[in-house]
Amino acid sequence: MPITTCVFDAYGTLFDVSAAARIAAEEPGRDKLAACWQKVASDWRLKQLQYTWLRAVTGDHADFWDVTQNGLDWAMEANGLDDPELRERLLALYWELRAYKEVPFMLAHLKAAGMNTAILSNGSPDMLDGAVSSAGIGEHLDDVLSVEDVGVFKPHASVYDLVGKRFGCAKDEVLFVSSNGWDAACATGYGFATAWVNRAAEPVDRLPWTPAHILSDLTTIPELAASL
Repeated sequence: MPITTCVFDAYGTLFDVSAAARIAAEEPGRDKLAACWQKVASDWRLKQLQYTWLRAVTGDHADFWDVTQNGLDWAMEANGLDDPELRERLLALYWELRAYKEVPFMLAHLKAAGMNTAILSNGSPDMLDGAVSSAGIGEHLDDVLSVEDVGVFKPHASVYDLVGKRFGCAKDEVLFVSSNGWDAACATGYGFATAWVNRAAEPVDRLPWTPAHILSDLTTIPELAASL
C-alpha cells in the first residue's frame, strides 16, 4: 500500500541533541566545557539511551526528563565537570533544542502532499511540546505521540502500536524515520517502512533487521515517501 503517514523520532532526528552542550560551550566563562563539549554531548546522549533500554528491559519506567537528567549527571562526572549552575543551564537548553535546518521545509512538503505527519518519541509530552514550540514546527505536525501513553520506552512494540491507533493506518502505510539505527531497525521488524537518518555515517547495527533506507539527512524524505 502507498505511504499515508510519515512518523519521526524526535531527539537526534528532528532536533539537534548536541545543540545544548554546543551553545553552552560558546557562552563566556565556559572554558572547561568548551574543551570537552562534544564528549559531554556524546556521553549524555549515550547514557540517556542506555538508561531507557535498561528501564524498558527491567520494567522500571521513569519519565524521560528523569532519564535525561541522570544521563547528564553521568556525563558531567565522567568529564570532570562539577558545576551545578552549568548543569541547570544545560538542562534548560534541552527544552529549546534547535531543529535541523531541513526540517521545516521537509515537513511542509509532506503536508502539502497530503501525508499524515507525527512525532513518536521517548520524550515526555511536556518536553516534546517545548521542543516543537521552540523549533516552530507545530503547524506541520498532526500529532506528537509519547511513550508515556504506554509506560515503556522504545523499541517495545506497544510504542509503535501508537501510530496505528492514532491514524487508523496499516503498518505498511507508515514510513518511520529515525536517526537511531536500532530504532529504525526495530521498526522494520515491527512492519513499518523505515529510513535511518545516519548523520554520523555510523555502521549498521548488528540486529535481526536493518533499516530499509539509509539517508544522510531528512531532505529527501518527501520524495522517498512518494516513491514507496
